[in-house]
Amino acid sequence: MEPGDCDGDSTAVSALLQGGVKRVVIGMRHPLQHFRGNAVRALRSQGLQVDLLGEDLTSKLIEDAQKECLLVNAPLICRASSRVPFSVLKYAMTLDGKIAASTSHAWWISSKKSRSLVFELRARSDAIIVGGNTVRRDNPRLTARHGGGHMPMRIVMSQSLDLPEEANLWDMSEVSTIVVTQRGARKSFQKLLASKGVEVVEFDILNPRDVMEYFHDRGYLSVFWECGGTLAASAISSGVIHKVYAFVAPKIIGGKNAPSPVGDLGMVEMSRALNLIDVCYQQVGPDMLVSGFLQPLPDMTPTIPSREETFVVDPTVSPYESSIIFFYKTWDPYGALSNFSPHPIQMPDENGDNVTWLNVEHYYQAHKFVGVDDTSAQDCLERNKSAKSPEEAARIGRLAIRPEWDNMKIDVMYSALKCKFSTYPHLSSMLISTAGSVLVEASPHDLFWGGGREGEGLNYLGRLLMKLRSEFIEESSSSSESPSLAVWYF
Repeated sequence: MEPGDCDGDSTAVSALLQGGVKRVVIGMRHPLQHFRGNAVRALRSQGLQVDLLGEDLTSKLIEDAQKECLLVNAPLICRASSRVPFSVLKYAMTLDGKIAASTSHAWWISSKKSRSLVFELRARSDAIIVGGNTVRRDNPRLTARHGGGHMPMRIVMSQSLDLPEEANLWDMSEVSTIVVTQRGARKSFQKLLASKGVEVVEFDILNPRDVMEYFHDRGYLSVFWECGGTLAASAISSGVIHKVYAFVAPKIIGGKNAPSPVGDLGMVEMSRALNLIDVCYQQVGPDMLVSGFLQPLPDMTPTIPSREETFVVDPTVSPYESSIIFFYKTWDPYGALSNFSPHPIQMPDENGDNVTWLNVEHYYQAHKFVGVDDTSAQDCLERNKSAKSPEEAARIGRLAIRPEWDNMKIDVMYSALKCKFSTYPHLSSMLISTAGSVLVEASPHDLFWGGGREGEGLNYLGRLLMKLRSEFIEESSSSSESPSLAVWYF
C-alpha cells in the first residue's frame, strides 16, 4: 500500500530515499483521501521509478496480486469508506450446523489446531466482541495468548446487564474489557464493574450499528465477533459484518433445540440466502475452515468532484468547513495535533532527570502517580514508562490519581504539548497554519479534553492548542524582521 505518515513529516518516503531504493511497486493507493497520491508524487519527484498495480502494470498475474493486496488491506479500506470498523464473524459448528449441544455444552467443537488459529486471528484485531449469553454460558477469557504479543480489547454487548458478578472478563490483569449496554441498565451493577476497572458505555438504543459507529469514532480498525446466534443475526442484519470464518468440525451432535451459529434473519426462501464472496476453503487439522466476504470491498477510486464543480452544482454547499478543524486519531488529516501522536519528547521524570517519553500521553499519564507514596503507584509509574502504546499508558493511568491532580492536569498537559511542538518544526508549522480556525479534539467519549459526541465536551485539548498557537504566532511575529512574514502567519 502507498505509505501515508500520520507524523506529518513524510518519514516513510524519507526512509525509502535514504535506503537507496530505486524502484517502488505499489499494490494500491492509500485509502484515505488526504494521503492518496502524496507518496507516489513525492517518490517520483525524487527520480524513483514508481509503478502501481492495475495502473502502470497490468496482466492476469498483476490482477491476482492486486486482489491479494486489497484483501490484506481490507480493514483499512472498509474504515476509510464507512463509519464502522472492519468486522469478522467467527464461529465453530458441527457438521449438522450446531454450535453447542441442547444442554448448551460447547467445549470443544473444533480441534486444538483450529483453536490455535483462532488465537492468531484474534491477535490481528483491535477488539473481540461477545454477547451476554456467551459470558453467562462459557465464561470466556477472550485472550490471544497463543497468537502473538498483541492483546485485543474485549467488548461485551448486554442490553439488560444480566451478567455474573464474577467472570474471567472482569479480570483486567492481561487486557481491558468494555461493557456496552442500554442507558439506565442496572446502575448498581455498573458501579460494581467500574470498581473492577471495567469501562461501561451506555447507549440510548443498543444495536450493533450504533456500537460499531461508536468504536469507529474511538479509532478501532478491526473487530472480531465471537458471539452467539442471536447477536450474530442482529449484527448481520445491521450490515456491520464484512467477513465470516466458519470452522466446520466432522461431528454430528443433533438436537432439535441445539443452538445454531446465526439466529433468525427473517428469510423464508432459500433464494434470499446471503452468498459469500471470494470464498476460500482450508483444512485445519480434522476441521474445514470456510471463509468469505458478506459484502464486497468498496471501490477506493471514486470520482470525487472538485470544489469548483461542487459550487457549480450547488453554490450554497461547501465541501470544507474552514472555521472548525476537527482532529482525533493520528491518521486524521490533523492527527499530529493529538496527544497520542508518535512524537517522543524530552521531559523530566519523577526525579527531575530529563528522560525520553514516547509521546505526550505517556508523560501526562505518568504524572498521575508522581509523588504518591504508595508501592502500587510506583509500580504503575514504571509500567507506564514501559507501555508500548499511548492507549496502554491511558489504561494504566485509570488505576490511580494524585489527590491534587484536577488542579494540575491542565498545566502538565500544556507543558508536554509545548515541548512536543517546540521540538518538531513541521508540527509547529502545522499548528500555525490553522490560525483563524477553532481546533476541536473530536473524542466522542472524553468530555474534558474532547468535544463530545454532541458537542457537550469542554474541549480543553483544543483550547490548549489554540493558546499554544497564539504564543508561537506572537513569538514568530516579534522575532521576524519581515512584515510580510507576520501577515502570512495570520
